[in-house]
Amino acid sequence: MPSTGSWQLRDCERIIVANPSLLRQNHLLIGISRVRNEALVLRDTLDHVGKHVDAIVAYDDASTDQTLEILHGHSKVALIVTNRSWEEDIKARRIAEGRHRGLLLQTARERLQFDWMFCFDADERVTGDLRGLVRAPHTNDYDGVRIQLFDAYMTPGDHAPYQPDRELLGFRRFFGPERRDILMLWRNRLEVIFAEHHAREPGGIERVRTDLYCQHYGKSLSVAHWEETCDYYMRHFPFDTYGRKWRDRKGRAIHTESDFTRPLYEWGDMLFANAVKI
Repeated sequence: MPSTGSWQLRDCERIIVANPSLLRQNHLLIGISRVRNEALVLRDTLDHVGKHVDAIVAYDDASTDQTLEILHGHSKVALIVTNRSWEEDIKARRIAEGRHRGLLLQTARERLQFDWMFCFDADERVTGDLRGLVRAPHTNDYDGVRIQLFDAYMTPGDHAPYQPDRELLGFRRFFGPERRDILMLWRNRLEVIFAEHHAREPGGIERVRTDLYCQHYGKSLSVAHWEETCDYYMRHFPFDTYGRKWRDRKGRAIHTESDFTRPLYEWGDMLFANAVKI
C-alpha cells in the first residue's frame, strides 16, 4: 500500500458517474465524504452540503442500506467510488480511512476542475458561509480552514429519535463545550495529500486559520443509534483506546452533562465562550 498519497482502485472498487454534467464545469468548491450506511441522514446531508458546494464526490464503504441509491440520485453528486468489500480487521479499518479519502481526493482531481475542497461526514452540519469564506478578500492568507466542532447530546427533555423528513441542523438543543478544531476545508494544491497514516485530515497544509462552527450529531440521533455506536467502537477499534470508553457509555445515552462531565449549553455565544479545546 502506498504512503505517498497515490492510490489504485482495488478489484472490489469502481467509480460511478452520478451526474455527468458536473464533470464539464469549473468549480469554486467541491465536497468529499466517506460514508457507510448513512441512509437515515444522507438526503438531508446532501441537501445541506449542496447549498455550499458545486459538486460532491463520495466513497461508499460497502453500505447495506439505501446509501448508494441516495448518493446516485442526488443532483450535486458527481462521482461515487463504491467498495463492495468492507474491512473487518481493526488495523485495516484504521488504515482504510486515509486510503479512502486519498482515493476520493485523487478521483476528484482527475475528473473535476476545482479551487477548494470541503471534507465532511454525514452527521455534521457546518453553520456559516463556506463559499463566502473561500471567496473572501483575505483568502490568500491561508490554504486551509479548521472548523470548530461541538457534539450534540440527547437530554431528558430532548431525546426523540431523528426522522429523515426533517433537517438535522439545529435538531438537538444542547451541546457539550468540548471543541475539536478539524481541518475540513483546503485549497486544491498538489502538495495536499492523504497518506495511509492520515485519518480525517490530510497532510501538506501549512497556512491554516480557524473559522466557522459545526454541529456534530454522532452521539444524538437516537437512543438506539447511541447503543449501536457503542457496539461499533467496541467491535472495530482497539479496546484500550476506544473500546473501554464506549463500553462504559452503553446505557447512558441520555445526558445531563457532557461525556467529559462538563455542563451542556444551547447552541450560540454561551457555548462558544465556554468552549474547551480538546
